Amino acid sequence: MARLKFLCDADRCIECNACVTACKNEHEVPWGINRRRVVTINDGKPGERSISMACMHCTDAPCAAVCPTNCFYFTADHLVLHDKDTCIGCGYCFYACPFGAPQYPRVGNFGGRGKMDKCTYCAGGPQQDNSAVEYIQYGSNRIAEGKLPLCAEMCSTKALLAGDGEIIAQIYRERVQRRGYGSGAWGWRTAYRETVNV
Repeated sequence: MARLKFLCDADRCIECNACVTACKNEHEVPWGINRRRVVTINDGKPGERSISMACMHCTDAPCAAVCPTNCFYFTADHLVLHDKDTCIGCGYCFYACPFGAPQYPRVGNFGGRGKMDKCTYCAGGPQQDNSAVEYIQYGSNRIAEGKLPLCAEMCSTKALLAGDGEIIAQIYRERVQRRGYGSGAWGWRTAYRETVNV
């Protein structure tokens, strides 16, 4: 089976936030939670870069390693998903994730913040595919419908790519060769512990 991955090409991202809006609308994510967000580095200075960030579905996911209830699991496509019925909302995954993906759904004291929420790569949860229960807890399951995550599909500059890791790496490799200079990909090595050889 394919190894599904995200890649954000910082040389193409224009900080339009279409990916953020698409995710919130597709999954009816509550106010205050962003499963995906755009971060700008060196804002207003030379070398400014914008990067679309979410769960990178890491090969060796630190969120899964620290979870005391083992609510994180890996799919056949190597996606890192979590079971909200098993989650206790302790927040260990929040602190372990280098991308800041797991988030509390509410602000408040410990125990009142709810169970963690994170990017599902539009793959839903452990419930039956496209069931009402799955939609309420996790949002739309586009992967079960044979579609890619909506955030990547809505990216007008194709800075955010999603799909088979080999194909994504090849697309990025071709972009870098055309540009004639180094990597503008963000998070690839951290999440997948591998490089995109040019």
